[in-house]
Amino acid sequence: MSIQKGDFIKVSYTGKTADDGRIFDTTDEEVAKANNVYNEKGKYGGDIIIVGAGHTVAGLDEDLIGKDENYKGSVTIPPEKAFGIRNPELIESVPITKFKDRPQVGVVVEIDGRTGMVIRMIGRMTQVDFNRFLAGQTVTYDYEIKEKIEDAEGKVKGILSLYIGKDFSVQVNDETATVEIEPELTYNQRWLMAKRQIAREIINNTDIKEILYVERYNKDALEPKTAAE
Repeated sequence: MSIQKGDFIKVSYTGKTADDGRIFDTTDEEVAKANNVYNEKGKYGGDIIIVGAGHTVAGLDEDLIGKDENYKGSVTIPPEKAFGIRNPELIESVPITKFKDRPQVGVVVEIDGRTGMVIRMIGRMTQVDFNRFLAGQTVTYDYEIKEKIEDAEGKVKGILSLYIGKDFSVQVNDETATVEIEPELTYNQRWLMAKRQIAREIINNTDIKEILYVERYNKDALEPKTAAE
């Protein structure tokens, strides 16, 4: 059966700019290393996503619908269905005194809680582009639908991995999914911000009606760590 909105699928992809073919994102570890976009904390091999849930750019999300498992293809996506239209009003002049160190062109900076890139230096003023990364650019995705995820446990693990980038121990009994959480994760801001959204997406897109997050402690986990560890 073809892929429909709400399906859980494992998809691998490589995203590149349409004008010069520059790779900006990929699920292939070797491609990432070869193109200087490798993230040592990232997970490679493919992402499990819910089709239509906004887990990828709108143009790719839409192109997945109606395709079959193991489909390989490519889609070119205009800015409005990729990373948005470039807004010239988001290019702002910022006094150099706003920076702790003298900024350099091309450097990503954070000012008043906003992230931008330095694009020009004019005297003691700096022009910072606060547009979203790749805003205004047409992009192309080469992708493969590797499999459709049918089992409840696989769906839960997949969404957890998508948001947190970690593998979790998951057990599904009837309509309840129990997720074992490492105690250290309770201090992780990414986890604290995402756990409610993860539960909502799983409950809204599966037959699971309850998510239990369980912290497990044992003697080893409670032993103080040495400097060498």
